Amino acid sequence: MANREERAAAVRHAFPPGSGVEEVPGGDLQTFRADRKVLPAFARHLKDDPALDCKLLSDVCGVDYPDREQRFDVVYHLYSIDNAHRIRVKVPVREDDAAVPSVVGVWKSADWFEREAFDMFGIRFEGHPNLKRILCHPAFHGHPLRKDYDPGQRWLLREGEQVAPSWADQVQEDEDHFETQVLNLGPSHPATHGTLRAVVRLDGEVITQAEVEIGYLHRCFEKMAEQHTWNQVIPYTDRLNYCSAMMNGVGYALAVEKLVGVTAPPRAQTIRLILSELSRIMDHIVDIGANLNDLGAMTPFLYMYEAREEIYSVLEACCGSRLTMSYVRIGGLSFDVPEDFDASVRYLLKRIPQLLDDMERLITDNRIFRERTEGIGAMSAADAVDWGWTGPCLRASGVAYDIRKAHPYLGYETYDFKVPISHAGDTYARYLVRVEEMRQSLEIVEQALARLVPGPIIVDDHRVALPPKEEVYTEMESLIWHFKLVMEGMKAPRGEVYGYTEAANGELGFYIVSDGGGSPYRIKVRPPCFAIFQAFEHMLPGHMVSDAVAILGSMNVIAGELDR
Repeated sequence: MANREERAAAVRHAFPPGSGVEEVPGGDLQTFRADRKVLPAFARHLKDDPALDCKLLSDVCGVDYPDREQRFDVVYHLYSIDNAHRIRVKVPVREDDAAVPSVVGVWKSADWFEREAFDMFGIRFEGHPNLKRILCHPAFHGHPLRKDYDPGQRWLLREGEQVAPSWADQVQEDEDHFETQVLNLGPSHPATHGTLRAVVRLDGEVITQAEVEIGYLHRCFEKMAEQHTWNQVIPYTDRLNYCSAMMNGVGYALAVEKLVGVTAPPRAQTIRLILSELSRIMDHIVDIGANLNDLGAMTPFLYMYEAREEIYSVLEACCGSRLTMSYVRIGGLSFDVPEDFDASVRYLLKRIPQLLDDMERLITDNRIFRERTEGIGAMSAADAVDWGWTGPCLRASGVAYDIRKAHPYLGYETYDFKVPISHAGDTYARYLVRVEEMRQSLEIVEQALARLVPGPIIVDDHRVALPPKEEVYTEMESLIWHFKLVMEGMKAPRGEVYGYTEAANGELGFYIVSDGGGSPYRIKVRPPCFAIFQAFEHMLPGHMVSDAVAILGSMNVIAGELDR
């Protein structure tokens, strides 16, 4: 496994000084600045050189610096699963020539990431196979994440402005001279689990071509984050993956805490971990239960939802809300857990396995379910990595990458748990992995409960956390800190970090850029199902319409996380 200096040497050997690639010193990740002319060769070297081995492209995004001559940075986050290191690449471009070569030919996952950067910033990716808007509609004007774009600007999509794929209007006949037909799946359909649209060409019931459209739920989380203070962003994170909202807040808080240099107290970390693992179970319940319901198995869906509702009762007791919690704070939590928290969670540890057993007895060896899922939507390990898959979908293809093991946080390295994998890579394998992950999460929660000791639930640092109310009412200094934090926001140091956690769908990343102010300069969310779902249209040809429903449900696409 190469260390940081060995990786830098591997880059210098292929791209010596003056060639257009240079290392940027410092920072949370090893960072290189590359000229766009050498980007294709540099990208290929980063992926193929054994010392670098960056086979996973986690994200591509833009950052706008309107006062700079080279206004935009195109930022790539790369990861080596085998060597467990991350690399950041920055490619600066001018506003009057905002174009870089596409790297879709190097990493398949660059497809939608590049389209998003084009949509949000107007950066062109030369050679991209389908460069068009992805989150904003075709009638949208301008690029909303540019700093000079008015946050209140709205553009209506009128009838007749929606654009179908160019191939959808072409009449095709098969070899038997029967016309194929084009079918719309969604955007409003029970089996799409959100506002998603798949346009498919059918030869009989077999899909021969497909294209996926998203963005119907897009509210530009990242633009809203720039208009609010660091703590005010937390309620917006809840609305990303609303099936496991706690995990979004934890991931965001950890990223900001990494930037600020604070660590939540041990009790707060343990509570975060317990509620995150319960949220993981809840998220898997929604995915498995909804997928089963799509396939006609409604009874186990109801069994699973009983467990979900029991977990929600515990979450509600902690923070007063159910679906979106807003329970995390930078440096800790908003409140301590109730007195009966231990007993309530221990009840879940007894009840949930019973409900899982009932569901498995109905489903796991059910002949109809297995025929509907085995061999359907299979994805190889190499292709899964190339598409940027993480989480249960990647592990179902045989890659045992779990951030809780590879890069522990919240003390995960001190817990005894296994990372379930399967090698089939199909819809059935994704079901099996999630079922076992729920059981492993229960093991983690039981261990964490034994470690839950009394103590503070937020840092005693008034530059970060609000002072206790009794001090605000009685001490002038605390009153001043309270006023400054509420009105101006916490002052995060100038810099950038990439924080990443193992959310229910996979790697949830927050790339945060701070200019030293009370609000984020830039937050880029790396939503797990965004990378996963972009492979969907490429998986469909050769499958039937009913298979498309099964595959989609196994991907656990959450529209709030997908569209942001």
